[in-house]
Amino acid sequence: MSKKQEGPEKSENCTEHLRAIHDTMDVLNGKWKIAIIGSLRFGKRRFMELQREVEGVGSKMLSKELRELELNELVKRTVYDTKPVTVEYELTPYGKTLESIIDEMAKWGQIHRKRIMHPTNQLDMQDAFSHL
Repeated sequence: MSKKQEGPEKSENCTEHLRAIHDTMDVLNGKWKIAIIGSLRFGKRRFMELQREVEGVGSKMLSKELRELELNELVKRTVYDTKPVTVEYELTPYGKTLESIIDEMAKWGQIHRKRIMHPTNQLDMQDAFSHL
């Protein structure tokens, strides 16, 4: 019995696809970046607002993650000349291109939570996932 070999085109498409996923994960890696983007999805936030909304993140880690998101042009940091200084963060237009992905992740997470918490509704959950 011989194994069916994939053509070079299929292999190349798979490689490109996986490379794109890897690149995306490199930008969004870590425990907090997606949650930060999810919070900023609803508008501008000050540092302390973000820290309250993204439960469990420390100030040093939040600063680091925001800096990396800013370097990747996903988040804009605006400093206002007030006393004390006010700093706001918001998604850039480029960062907003992630909104549909984050929204789909949130939908999937809600359905998944229901599935795990109420395993007897397995058939209903299959219907819920069919529209994703």
